[in-house]
Amino acid sequence: MLSYRHLFHAGNFADVFKHALLVRLLAALARKEKPFCYLDTHAGTGRYDLEHAWAQKAREFEHGIARVWQRADAPAALAEYLALVRAENPDGVLRRYPGSPCIARRMLRPGDRMVLTELNRSDFAELAERFAGDRQVQVRRMDGYEALGAFLPPPEHRGLVLIDSAFDRAGEFARIAAALAGAHRRWATGTYAVWYPIVEPPAVRRFEREVAETGIRRILQLALEVAPERGAGALPAGWMHGCGMLVVNPPWRLDEEAGPLLDWLRAALGRNGHGAGAVRWLVPE
Repeated sequence: MLSYRHLFHAGNFADVFKHALLVRLLAALARKEKPFCYLDTHAGTGRYDLEHAWAQKAREFEHGIARVWQRADAPAALAEYLALVRAENPDGVLRRYPGSPCIARRMLRPGDRMVLTELNRSDFAELAERFAGDRQVQVRRMDGYEALGAFLPPPEHRGLVLIDSAFDRAGEFARIAAALAGAHRRWATGTYAVWYPIVEPPAVRRFEREVAETGIRRILQLALEVAPERGAGALPAGWMHGCGMLVVNPPWRLDEEAGPLLDWLRAALGRNGHGAGAVRWLVPE
Protein backbone atom coordinates (compact mmCIF):
# COMPACT_ATOMS: atom_id res chain seq x y z
CA MET A 1 0.00 0.00 0.00
CA LEU A 2 1.30 3.44 -0.91
CA SER A 3 0.78 6.70 0.94
CA TYR A 4 0.09 8.75 -2.17
CA ARG A 5 -0.82 12.41 -2.65
CA HIS A 6 0.13 13.13 -6.19
CA LEU A 7 1.77 16.49 -5.67
CA PHE A 8 4.61 14.77 -3.79
CA HIS A 9 5.34 12.66 -6.88
CA ALA A 10 4.22 14.84 -9.80
CA GLY A 11 6.36 14.46 -12.89
CA ASN A 12 8.21 11.38 -11.64
CA PHE A 13 9.17 8.45 -13.85
CA ALA A 14 5.76 6.83 -13.35
CA ASP A 15 4.01 9.95 -14.62
CA VAL A 16 6.24 10.06 -17.69
CA PHE A 17 5.46 6.40 -18.42
CA LYS A 18 1.72 6.74 -17.78
CA HIS A 19 1.16 10.00 -19.63
CA ALA A 20 3.31 9.12 -22.62
CA LEU A 21 1.09 6.06 -23.12
CA LEU A 22 -2.07 8.06 -22.42
CA VAL A 23 -1.20 10.43 -25.25
CA ARG A 24 -0.70 7.52 -27.66
CA LEU A 25 -4.10 6.08 -26.70
CA LEU A 26 -5.91 9.39 -27.14
CA ALA A 27 -4.12 10.07 -30.42
CA ALA A 28 -5.31 6.69 -31.71
CA LEU A 29 -8.92 7.58 -30.84
CA ALA A 30 -8.58 10.93 -32.60
CA ARG A 31 -7.54 9.27 -35.86
CA LYS A 32 -11.20 8.45 -36.54
CA GLU A 33 -13.73 11.20 -37.17
CA LYS A 34 -16.42 9.99 -34.76
CA PRO A 35 -16.36 11.64 -31.31
CA PHE A 36 -15.10 9.87 -28.21
CA CYS A 37 -15.47 10.11 -24.44
CA TYR A 38 -12.56 10.06 -21.99
CA LEU A 39 -13.33 8.97 -18.41
CA ASP A 40 -10.69 9.59 -15.73
CA THR A 41 -11.71 7.77 -12.54
CA HIS A 42 -9.05 9.22 -10.20
CA ALA A 43 -8.46 12.61 -11.77
CA GLY A 44 -6.55 14.47 -9.04
CA THR A 45 -6.24 18.24 -9.45
CA GLY A 46 -5.35 18.24 -13.13
CA ARG A 47 -2.13 20.27 -12.93
CA TYR A 48 0.75 20.37 -10.44
CA ASP A 49 3.03 23.16 -9.24
CA LEU A 50 6.55 21.73 -9.13
CA GLU A 51 7.70 24.69 -7.00
CA HIS A 52 5.21 23.77 -4.25
CA ALA A 53 6.80 22.58 -0.99
CA TRP A 54 5.29 19.11 -1.38
CA ALA A 55 6.81 18.64 -4.84
CA GLN A 56 10.10 20.04 -3.61
CA LYS A 57 10.29 17.62 -0.69
CA ALA A 58 11.61 14.65 -2.68
CA ARG A 59 11.94 16.42 -6.06
CA GLU A 60 10.96 13.22 -7.84
CA PHE A 61 10.40 15.17 -11.04
CA GLU A 62 14.18 15.58 -11.33
CA HIS A 63 14.41 11.83 -12.01
CA GLY A 64 11.41 11.92 -14.34
CA ILE A 65 10.16 14.68 -16.61
CA ALA A 66 13.19 16.94 -16.01
CA ARG A 67 15.40 14.34 -17.67
CA VAL A 68 13.42 14.12 -20.90
CA TRP A 69 11.21 17.14 -21.56
CA GLN A 70 13.73 19.00 -23.71
CA ARG A 71 15.62 16.05 -25.17
CA ALA A 72 16.13 16.44 -28.91
CA ASP A 73 16.67 12.71 -29.45
CA ALA A 74 13.30 11.54 -28.10
CA PRO A 75 11.48 9.10 -30.40
CA ALA A 76 8.57 10.30 -32.52
CA ALA A 77 6.10 8.42 -30.29
CA LEU A 78 7.02 10.76 -27.42
CA ALA A 79 6.91 14.00 -29.39
CA GLU A 80 3.29 14.94 -28.73
CA TYR A 81 3.53 14.20 -25.00
CA LEU A 82 6.70 16.26 -24.60
CA ALA A 83 5.14 19.11 -26.61
CA LEU A 84 2.18 19.14 -24.19
CA VAL A 85 4.55 19.44 -21.21
CA ARG A 86 6.46 22.25 -22.93
CA ALA A 87 3.16 24.04 -23.62
CA GLU A 88 2.60 24.18 -19.85
CA ASN A 89 6.04 25.78 -19.43
CA PRO A 90 6.31 28.23 -22.34
CA ASP A 91 9.25 30.16 -20.88
CA GLY A 92 11.45 27.06 -20.99
CA VAL A 93 11.63 26.65 -17.20
CA LEU A 94 10.03 23.51 -15.73
CA ARG A 95 7.55 24.82 -13.17
CA ARG A 96 4.29 23.01 -13.89
CA TYR A 97 3.40 19.45 -14.74
CA PRO A 98 0.09 18.59 -16.42
CA GLY A 99 -1.88 15.73 -14.92
CA SER A 100 -3.98 13.44 -17.07
CA PRO A 101 -7.02 15.81 -17.17
CA CYS A 102 -4.99 18.69 -18.62
CA ILE A 103 -3.20 16.40 -21.04
CA ALA A 104 -6.48 14.93 -22.25
CA ARG A 105 -8.18 18.32 -22.49
CA ARG A 106 -5.54 19.57 -24.91
CA MET A 107 -6.21 16.53 -27.10
CA LEU A 108 -10.00 16.76 -27.24
CA ARG A 109 -11.53 17.82 -30.53
CA PRO A 110 -14.67 20.01 -30.55
CA GLY A 111 -17.03 17.04 -30.57
CA ASP A 112 -15.25 15.02 -27.90
CA ARG A 113 -15.82 15.23 -24.16
CA MET A 114 -14.37 14.01 -20.88
CA VAL A 115 -15.69 13.04 -17.49
CA LEU A 116 -13.44 13.55 -14.47
CA THR A 117 -14.17 12.07 -11.05
CA GLU A 118 -12.25 12.69 -7.85
CA LEU A 119 -13.20 11.73 -4.30
CA ASN A 120 -10.74 13.83 -2.28
CA ARG A 121 -12.61 16.98 -1.31
CA SER A 122 -9.79 19.53 -1.74
CA ASP A 123 -8.50 17.96 -4.96
CA PHE A 124 -12.03 17.92 -6.35
CA ALA A 125 -12.51 21.60 -5.52
CA GLU A 126 -9.33 22.54 -7.38
CA LEU A 127 -10.24 20.32 -10.32
CA ALA A 128 -13.76 21.73 -10.55
CA GLU A 129 -12.45 25.29 -10.50
CA ARG A 130 -9.90 24.48 -13.20
CA PHE A 131 -12.58 23.31 -15.65
CA ALA A 132 -15.45 25.56 -14.57
CA GLY A 133 -17.48 26.67 -17.58
CA ASP A 134 -15.92 24.16 -19.95
CA ARG A 135 -18.83 22.52 -21.76
CA GLN A 136 -16.73 19.56 -22.91
CA VAL A 137 -15.73 18.61 -19.37
CA GLN A 138 -17.90 17.15 -16.61
CA VAL A 139 -16.37 17.06 -13.12
CA ARG A 140 -17.97 14.99 -10.35
CA ARG A 141 -16.98 14.31 -6.75
CA MET A 142 -17.44 10.57 -6.41
CA ASP A 143 -15.61 7.28 -5.97
CA GLY A 144 -13.82 6.34 -9.17
CA TYR A 145 -15.13 2.79 -9.17
CA GLU A 146 -18.70 4.03 -8.82
CA ALA A 147 -18.03 6.23 -11.84
CA LEU A 148 -17.56 3.12 -13.96
CA GLY A 149 -21.15 2.17 -13.27
CA ALA A 150 -22.48 5.70 -13.59
CA PHE A 151 -20.90 6.72 -16.90
CA LEU A 152 -20.44 3.51 -18.90
CA PRO A 153 -21.26 2.86 -21.61
CA PRO A 154 -20.93 6.42 -22.95
CA PRO A 155 -23.38 7.62 -25.59
CA GLU A 156 -20.48 8.09 -28.04
CA HIS A 157 -19.81 4.31 -27.97
CA ARG A 158 -16.10 5.12 -28.39
CA GLY A 159 -13.61 6.11 -25.78
CA LEU A 160 -10.96 5.52 -23.16
CA VAL A 161 -11.18 4.89 -19.43
CA LEU A 162 -8.11 5.65 -17.30
CA ILE A 163 -8.07 3.89 -13.91
CA ASP A 164 -5.21 5.48 -11.98
CA SER A 165 -5.79 4.66 -8.34
CA ALA A 166 -3.80 6.27 -5.53
CA PHE A 167 -3.23 2.81 -3.97
CA ASP A 168 -3.76 4.33 -0.53
CA ARG A 169 -6.00 1.52 0.73
CA ALA A 170 -5.39 -2.15 1.39
CA GLY A 171 -6.82 -4.53 -1.19
CA GLU A 172 -6.62 -2.07 -4.07
CA PHE A 173 -5.41 -4.62 -6.61
CA ALA A 174 -8.44 -6.85 -5.98
CA ARG A 175 -10.73 -3.84 -6.10
CA ILE A 176 -9.36 -2.83 -9.50
CA ALA A 177 -9.68 -6.34 -10.94
CA ALA A 178 -13.33 -6.55 -9.86
CA ALA A 179 -14.12 -3.03 -11.11
CA LEU A 180 -12.50 -3.70 -14.47
CA ALA A 181 -14.49 -6.91 -14.91
CA GLY A 182 -17.74 -5.12 -14.10
CA ALA A 183 -16.97 -2.21 -16.41
CA HIS A 184 -16.10 -4.56 -19.25
CA ARG A 185 -19.41 -6.37 -18.86
CA ARG A 186 -21.20 -3.04 -19.34
CA TRP A 187 -18.99 -1.81 -22.18
CA ALA A 188 -16.92 -4.52 -23.81
CA THR A 189 -15.69 -2.46 -26.76
CA GLY A 190 -14.14 0.41 -24.81
CA THR A 191 -10.42 0.86 -24.24
CA TYR A 192 -9.30 0.67 -20.60
CA ALA A 193 -5.89 1.75 -19.29
CA VAL A 194 -5.08 0.59 -15.75
CA TRP A 195 -1.95 2.01 -14.10
CA TYR A 196 -0.39 0.22 -11.13
CA PRO A 197 2.82 0.44 -9.04
CA ILE A 198 5.37 -2.34 -8.85
CA VAL A 199 6.16 -2.29 -5.13
CA GLU A 200 5.39 -5.82 -3.96
CA PRO A 201 5.98 -8.29 -6.83
CA PRO A 202 3.90 -11.11 -5.28
CA ALA A 203 0.90 -8.76 -5.10
CA VAL A 204 1.44 -7.71 -8.70
CA ARG A 205 1.59 -11.33 -9.88
CA ARG A 206 -1.64 -12.10 -8.00
CA PHE A 207 -3.25 -9.05 -9.63
CA GLU A 208 -2.18 -10.27 -13.07
CA ARG A 209 -3.77 -13.65 -12.40
CA GLU A 210 -6.99 -12.09 -11.15
CA VAL A 211 -7.30 -9.90 -14.24
CA ALA A 212 -6.47 -12.80 -16.58
CA GLU A 213 -9.15 -14.90 -14.89
CA THR A 214 -11.88 -12.31 -15.57
CA GLY A 215 -12.27 -13.71 -19.08
CA ILE A 216 -11.47 -10.36 -20.71
CA ARG A 217 -9.54 -10.78 -23.96
CA ARG A 218 -6.94 -8.53 -25.61
CA ILE A 219 -5.07 -7.22 -22.57
CA LEU A 220 -1.67 -5.70 -23.33
CA GLN A 221 0.76 -5.37 -20.41
CA LEU A 222 3.38 -2.61 -20.40
CA ALA A 223 5.97 -2.03 -17.67
CA LEU A 224 8.92 0.20 -16.85
CA GLU A 225 11.45 -0.32 -14.05
CA VAL A 226 14.10 2.28 -13.20
CA ALA A 227 15.92 0.55 -10.33
CA PRO A 228 16.49 -3.02 -9.16
CA GLU A 229 14.05 -4.49 -6.68
CA ARG A 230 16.82 -5.21 -4.18
CA GLY A 231 20.59 -5.12 -3.82
CA ALA A 232 22.99 -2.47 -5.15
CA GLY A 233 21.15 0.51 -6.57
CA ALA A 234 17.80 -0.38 -5.01
CA LEU A 235 15.59 2.48 -3.83
CA PRO A 236 14.54 2.89 -0.17
CA ALA A 237 11.89 0.53 1.15
CA GLY A 238 8.40 1.48 0.03
CA TRP A 239 9.55 3.44 -3.02
CA MET A 240 8.37 2.40 -6.45
CA HIS A 241 11.13 0.87 -8.52
CA GLY A 242 8.75 0.35 -11.41
CA CYS A 243 5.20 0.61 -12.61
CA GLY A 244 2.95 -0.94 -15.19
CA MET A 245 -0.14 -0.43 -17.27
CA LEU A 246 -2.72 -2.90 -18.51
CA VAL A 247 -4.49 -1.83 -21.69
CA VAL A 248 -7.71 -3.61 -22.60
CA ASN A 249 -8.63 -3.36 -26.30
CA PRO A 250 -5.46 -1.48 -27.23
CA PRO A 251 -5.38 0.35 -30.56
CA TRP A 252 -3.81 -1.33 -33.55
CA ARG A 253 -0.02 -1.66 -33.34
CA LEU A 254 0.31 -0.17 -29.84
CA ASP A 255 2.39 -3.21 -28.90
CA GLU A 256 4.81 -2.48 -31.74
CA GLU A 257 4.95 1.24 -30.98
CA ALA A 258 5.39 0.81 -27.22
CA GLY A 259 8.53 -1.31 -27.44
CA PRO A 260 10.89 1.38 -28.80
CA LEU A 261 9.20 4.03 -26.66
CA LEU A 262 9.82 2.08 -23.45
CA ASP A 263 13.36 1.19 -24.53
CA TRP A 264 14.15 4.90 -24.81
CA LEU A 265 12.53 5.71 -21.47
CA ARG A 266 14.40 2.85 -19.83
CA ALA A 267 17.71 4.30 -20.99
CA ALA A 268 16.72 7.89 -20.15
CA LEU A 269 15.19 7.28 -16.70
CA GLY A 270 17.00 4.23 -15.35
CA ARG A 271 19.10 4.91 -12.27
CA ASN A 272 22.78 3.99 -12.13
CA GLY A 273 22.60 2.19 -15.43
CA HIS A 274 19.62 0.07 -14.46
CA GLY A 275 16.40 0.04 -16.39
CA ALA A 276 13.96 -2.43 -17.84
CA GLY A 277 10.95 -2.19 -20.09
CA ALA A 278 8.47 -4.87 -21.03
CA VAL A 279 5.67 -5.31 -23.55
CA ARG A 280 3.69 -8.51 -23.56
CA TRP A 281 0.18 -9.80 -24.03
CA LEU A 282 -1.22 -10.73 -20.65
CA VAL A 283 -4.24 -12.12 -22.49
CA PRO A 284 -4.17 -12.40 -26.30
CA GLU A 285 -7.04 -12.10 -28.76
